[in-house]
Amino acid sequence: MLRASLIPWFAVTAIALPLAAVGQETAALSLREAVEMTLANNPSHRVARAETKATSAGIREARAPLLPKITFVENFTAGDDPVFVFGAKLRQQEFTARDFALSQLNRPAPIGNYSSRFMGQWNVFDSTQSWKALERAKYLNFAAEQELNRADQELAYQTVEAYYGVLLAQKQMQVAEDAVKTVAAIEADSRARVESGLAVDSDLLSAEVQAAGRQQELITLRNDLALAQTRLALAMGAAADDVYQPHEVLEERTFPTDEVGKLEKTALEIRPDLKRSEWERRAQDKSVAITKAAFGPRVNAYGSWQQDSHSVGWAGANSWVAGAELQVDLFAGGGKRAAVAREKAMQERAADEYAGLQDAVRLEVRQAYYQFDAARQQVTVARGAISQAEESLRINRNRYEGGLSTVTALLQAEEAAHRAKADYWQAVYRMHTSYAGVELATGTLTLDSPAVTQ
Repeated sequence: MLRASLIPWFAVTAIALPLAAVGQETAALSLREAVEMTLANNPSHRVARAETKATSAGIREARAPLLPKITFVENFTAGDDPVFVFGAKLRQQEFTARDFALSQLNRPAPIGNYSSRFMGQWNVFDSTQSWKALERAKYLNFAAEQELNRADQELAYQTVEAYYGVLLAQKQMQVAEDAVKTVAAIEADSRARVESGLAVDSDLLSAEVQAAGRQQELITLRNDLALAQTRLALAMGAAADDVYQPHEVLEERTFPTDEVGKLEKTALEIRPDLKRSEWERRAQDKSVAITKAAFGPRVNAYGSWQQDSHSVGWAGANSWVAGAELQVDLFAGGGKRAAVAREKAMQERAADEYAGLQDAVRLEVRQAYYQFDAARQQVTVARGAISQAEESLRINRNRYEGGLSTVTALLQAEEAAHRAKADYWQAVYRMHTSYAGVELATGTLTLDSPAVTQ
């Protein structure tokens, strides 16, 4: 009798005692809103965006060598070095005839010089090295933008999985709660039959064991729901304790899809990571061109304007110098040729990586397509299995109540009905997430794509 009283008490406690997360205030949101929050708040998005800002700054940095450089220098120098004193007096335009005296030339008195100087340098021509470096920086920026697009698509997919993960956990918990009630009714029937002498104790024991199993499953699923809600909150960049209630419902839907060959062609045309690899390959081509251009001549222009005075202020003498130079490296120790060989090797590597990524994309598209196709068919099969399992449960229950069947057969029918419902919702969940996987594989997963809006 003690055993019989504990089981119903345990059942009531497990159903009535929700976790703290379930009792928290929840905020309802659609899948699109969840993805929008993810793209606004998720740290991975901010990391990818920071990379695009860095490469954008790289463009400005690469453009700098094309412009002249102007520098201002203010300094003070003092001493009695004969050469310094001679030059300082000339710059200050205070040199006199008595300064030619040998004693003045050999042992001059100390002098100070305040100098204000503007200097300018301009690389007029460097065999197009700077222009090629600017083009390479632009290509790397394009690659970073495509990396950001791909990161956003992956974050959107993670949010779709987390969002439907909450819906699946809710459905699984509902199925488990229904199973608890069904097994509790079977247990009550078994107890009544045992007490009336129509069944043996083993029937009641079997029902109690199955009831305990259902309770354990329900406890696990309640925790799974809390974990799914945490996963969704973290995917959206929210706090782990925030609870969001999906506004959508987990149900069968019809998604538009093309045949696998067309999906594969779309992926090869628009996948952001493929475009990123292509821009990186072009950037490496420019790196090869830059190292080759280093063999060419360079033309530099320079100039300065300077004012010198024996005291602080702008009252001294001024002078200017301007010029241009041609530089040609006749021998650089083989370093430039080694640089060309290195960049060519990196160029071959970039080309091979691009080709390998294309093959990987083809495989991903086919895998995603077949997973979605399987999930879509499994939904149909699972839907039919539910009605068959429920009818089997009804027949076995009637037979058991009529004394024509054993409780073992009834419990097996209950297990089959329970599994059929759970498998159905799993199949519906996979249908939604695998379709999002198709869009991720083809590079079409966005805020407005069917995986998010339907």
